[in-house]
Amino acid sequence: MTTNREVKFDQILDAAIEAIAESGYHQCTVSRIAALAGVATGTIYLYFKNKEEILVRLFQVRMGEFIERIRSQLVQCNNTRERLRTIVNMHLSYMEQNRSLAIVTEIELRQSDPRVRQAVTEPLMQYFSLIEEVIRQGIEQQEVVAPYVRVARQMIFGALEQATTDWVWSGGQKPLLGEADEMLQLFAGALRLKD
Repeated sequence: MTTNREVKFDQILDAAIEAIAESGYHQCTVSRIAALAGVATGTIYLYFKNKEEILVRLFQVRMGEFIERIRSQLVQCNNTRERLRTIVNMHLSYMEQNRSLAIVTEIELRQSDPRVRQAVTEPLMQYFSLIEEVIRQGIEQQEVVAPYVRVARQMIFGALEQATTDWVWSGGQKPLLGEADEMLQLFAGALRLKD
């Protein structure tokens, strides 16, 4: 059962995503976040120490939820090709459906101070680990010829991130998910993925 506190916490995170995407992290005010969340400014401080903590928590929470969604879908996949397709499609569609979050993760988090970047490392490492698990599983099942798991993960994550960044900067003119098939073909070739 969801408590009123949890609902309000989520409302504040959603409002922070919108407020930061709208005006940038440095220009965004706690009072603007509060207004979008429909709460008093003082209420924000019952949940978070400051704006920096809001940014960190929104990334940790939303990224954690995203990783869990992917994990739940991966268990239904039968082979490496399906697992890669799941990661690519879910990453691109999630960002496309959550444009404000894409702006925050692709632009605002990269401009933040080192303390913020350090604080968001754990969810990123979990995502890296998930991608590496898929590659290792593919190697174990003899579906992938990729001795450099870390490099393969860097290629996959880097391509997903860059596609999202390009999409954000272009104003989302083309569907982000439209790049999935071409991306998967490149990954399959680079990993020498067997059918």
